Amino acid sequence: MTVQLNHTIVAAHDKKASARFLADILGLEVSPQYGPFIPVEIPNGVTLDYLDSPGTITAQHYAFLVSEDEFDTIFGRIREAGLTFWADPYHRRPGEINHNDGGRGAYFDDPNGHNLEILTRPYGSGD
Repeated sequence: MTVQLNHTIVAAHDKKASARFLADILGLEVSPQYGPFIPVEIPNGVTLDYLDSPGTITAQHYAFLVSEDEFDTIFGRIREAGLTFWADPYHRRPGEINHNDGGRGAYFDDPNGHNLEILTRPYGSGD
C-alpha cells in the first residue's frame, strides 16, 4: 500500500483571500471552489483546502520544499510584498534566512497567522 497525503484543510477568516495569498506568493493557481473549500494544489498533488472559520484560528505550520531558483523567486515575492520573514520557526531571527542542511530557508506568516516556510533542502539531508 502506498500512503500519500492528498489534502488538508486550512482554517481562514477569508478563504478566498487566504488562498490567493498563498497562490500568489508561491506562484500557483487557485482552483475553483469545491463545496465549502477554495483549493490550492501544490505541484506534488497535495491540495490545501481553505475553509472559512469564524472565531480564533489556531496557527498551523506549512512547509514547502522548493528548488534554489524557486526559492529566489518566492523570496523575492515575500520581500516585494513587504512581509516580515524569519530564519527560524520561533520568529527570533527577523530579516534573516537560514542555511540549514546546506540549503536555504525562510519563515513568514499568512493573513491568518499560519507559519509558512520555504526551504531548499529537507531537514536532515545536509552533511
